[in-house]
Amino acid sequence: MAALILSACASLPSETSSPRHTLILISIDGWRADYQTRGLTPNLSYLAENGATGPMRPSFPSLTFPNHYTLVTGKRPDHHGIVGNTMRDPQRPGVTFRLSDREQVTDGFWWNDAEPFWVTAQAKGVKVATMFWPGSEAEIHGARPYKYATFEDHVPPATVVERGLAWFDVPEAERPQALTLYFSDVDHAGHDFGPDSPEVAASLQAVDEGIGHLIAGLKARRLWGKVNIVIIGDHGMTRHKPETFIKVADLLPPDSATVYGGQAAGFIPNPGREKQVEAALLKPHAHMQCWRKQDIPARFHYGTHRRVPPIVCLANPGSYIVAPSRDDWMPKPQGGSHGYDPYNPEMFTRLIVFGPDIRPGVTLKTFDNVDVYPLIMHLMHVKAQPSDGRLRDLAPALR
Repeated sequence: MAALILSACASLPSETSSPRHTLILISIDGWRADYQTRGLTPNLSYLAENGATGPMRPSFPSLTFPNHYTLVTGKRPDHHGIVGNTMRDPQRPGVTFRLSDREQVTDGFWWNDAEPFWVTAQAKGVKVATMFWPGSEAEIHGARPYKYATFEDHVPPATVVERGLAWFDVPEAERPQALTLYFSDVDHAGHDFGPDSPEVAASLQAVDEGIGHLIAGLKARRLWGKVNIVIIGDHGMTRHKPETFIKVADLLPPDSATVYGGQAAGFIPNPGREKQVEAALLKPHAHMQCWRKQDIPARFHYGTHRRVPPIVCLANPGSYIVAPSRDDWMPKPQGGSHGYDPYNPEMFTRLIVFGPDIRPGVTLKTFDNVDVYPLIMHLMHVKAQPSDGRLRDLAPALR
């Protein structure tokens, strides 16, 4: 009988241009899985207790842009092409993709190796509005979301919610059937002050107030009970160990390689310097481990995409690999970071899913974040694109 129930849950409803229930997908950047146990978020706890929840493992590298694109494509970074927050592509010589470079962030070239759910859904007539979601400002496969907003940092969660809800304040035929929201400040507080700081606590409370604002706004619009809410993070957070920070300038001459530092650092040796760079990096280190891209451990599912640099080094949790170009800069000693081994529990984030299509009171086992994409496609009644995710891992959450 249990097998029959799971099979029924995992079957995709027939596609429709008008999903029975609206989908709201919310990202809390830097939302470590255990933050939910701190007693600071009653609105999130209400949704978790009356819906389904469980810890979620990010993809490697456990960074913001790679994981946000995984969540909406179901593909791991090695397959969707956003392999880091900073990266190069041999098809664009001399060009570097960085989070801070709006020209590159909004260029569909970087995103076209996969198809986010809003492109697929809108091809089936489902309107999707995106509020700040990474990638949503680019034209991907020739399409943009029905509605989208230019990213602004440090916008209070209640304001993000208010702007998103305003897209529903139009005649029904013009309303989006799916909405994404993105909250950034939990991540910022974790980076600046560490995961156990009062500042993180305050940012969690602000997010929870935003969720309360969402609930009230849906009720006022008579949409409560007609919406499936999916709340996720992109990665966790761990505190810095400044005594373990690694300065690449102490390992390599400055003219030997292009270096992208951080928690998972990339190295592109300059022509003729390959053996020197490999000799310096591919040996035991106290606070990091390095591999040629083809030798990266299989459990990371990483190393085949053309944008993955020839050598990748992964810092131990709390450590940081400082590139020579930033030799006069260090992460805040009292702060925190992510980007480490996704199997480290401090990198785990969380899923909460609530709504008319969700079974209440379900606790899920730890799962990989590639499974979120088939879940949201199922909830929208739109056939998913091929991906690395499996709906059956989250089937216990479904009615």
